[in-house]
Amino acid sequence: MNWDWSAVADFLPKFWDGVLTTLQALVLGSLISFTLGLVWAIAFRAPTRFIRWPVGLITEFIRNTPLLVQLFFLYFVLPEWGIQFSALTTGVIAIGLHYSTYTAQVYRAGIDAVPAGQWEAATALSLPARRTWFAVILPQAFRRVVPALGNYVVAMLKDTPLLMSIGVLELLQQARLEGAATFQYTEPLTVVGIAFIVIAYPASLLLRSLERRLVR
Repeated sequence: MNWDWSAVADFLPKFWDGVLTTLQALVLGSLISFTLGLVWAIAFRAPTRFIRWPVGLITEFIRNTPLLVQLFFLYFVLPEWGIQFSALTTGVIAIGLHYSTYTAQVYRAGIDAVPAGQWEAATALSLPARRTWFAVILPQAFRRVVPALGNYVVAMLKDTPLLMSIGVLELLQQARLEGAATFQYTEPLTVVGIAFIVIAYPASLLLRSLERRLVR
């Protein structure tokens, strides 16, 4: 077997399209997971169990269901109920929703790690609940959870190939289609594998550096 650089050159236009789609899914999915995860985490501390219990059931159900099953449900079942999105939008929603249940636990741990004295001080100053959360508790919690949230970004990146199952033209799907058209799978798949390493490894190093800085 000989390596064919011309096959790599022919694949590059589709490769860059796949990179753009993958990064779109990653960034938008991360934003959804971080935002919704914070909502779940705050709901876990609601004063009434009529909020805590439903949120607990929903998040446990999502977390214990495979992401691929959720993708199929959102893409193939929801249209039967009159709710339909594009393949990429569906993939972004699925990734964001799935990982929000994990980021919720990260936020929850960070919030629980804030010293009880901070809550007591906010109460003594008669701060409203909104100001207590956003001016006192969450800034301290965020510093503790940033490295863990970053790890989930890398995990989401590695899960983006699942989007090919609903027709999203991300990196792996572009490589698969190129291989099917040219019968040369080695070059496009190798390029895609290297691309994931090039994106994920520097991100991992950045997270380690950030974690050391936050500890100091």
